[in-house]
Amino acid sequence: MANSNDSTGDYVLGTRDDEIHRLGLQHSVWRPRALDAWRRAGFTSGQTFLDVGSGPGYATMDLAEIAGADGNVVALDKSGRFLSHLTTRAAGLGIANIRTQQIDLDVDTLPGMQVDGAWCRWVLAFLHNPARLVGEIAKAVRPGGTFVSHEYFAYDTWRLLPPSVVLTEFVNAVTTGWRASGGEPDIGLQIPGWLVEAGFEIIETRPLVEVLTPRDYMWQWPKTFVAIGAERCVELGTLSRERADAVVAAFAQRERDPHTRMITPGVLEVIARKL
Repeated sequence: MANSNDSTGDYVLGTRDDEIHRLGLQHSVWRPRALDAWRRAGFTSGQTFLDVGSGPGYATMDLAEIAGADGNVVALDKSGRFLSHLTTRAAGLGIANIRTQQIDLDVDTLPGMQVDGAWCRWVLAFLHNPARLVGEIAKAVRPGGTFVSHEYFAYDTWRLLPPSVVLTEFVNAVTTGWRASGGEPDIGLQIPGWLVEAGFEIIETRPLVEVLTPRDYMWQWPKTFVAIGAERCVELGTLSRERADAVVAAFAQRERDPHTRMITPGVLEVIARKL
């Protein structure tokens, strides 16, 4: 649920195989929503797409399928290991329309190119200067092309029903550490304004918030973040070891109750067209 840079210059939650697997599950949960947004944005065969902050490339692979043999996808990410995973997987499947570039989205200039569509999910929230990246994306998208983003706008909607004091403490600890690291969890509130300033027309905005039971597949998305997020809070000093263990235990206990409901963190979907 949280993407950023770690002390080695890659990714705050690591780039090991278990994290690649977690990101795969996360994309699997969100894939129907991404595909639907791309369809409404007009993404289609023969086009060139930019996957901004691609990670290990799960969305990139879907975009490559949409682009087809006459189109292509350029995947941008800071992590060389993630990009290597994407390249290896694409080669194994015989997918030849993906190009990767290792880039620091916080400071580097995007490749000089014109694309028909650009996609960004849970990237802007972790940058020190996200407005700059929006401007860079604007330069890359051709007039008439579209940009689609999924970013949090109300992270603190993440709650359990009935309410859990422990989970609320955890969410507060996550957002405190997030902001202390230079990011902004509710960055979605700023994105439409930045896009207009950069020469886009806002076509559509949608809040994406779900109310789940432990039986729902989407439950696995927040669940996989709880333990790793609690550990990260300990590292950042926003939770003690005792409180982090209490978060993990409390969440597991509530998950065993079939009457529990979870409200997911609020995500804002934005579809914009370049003028």
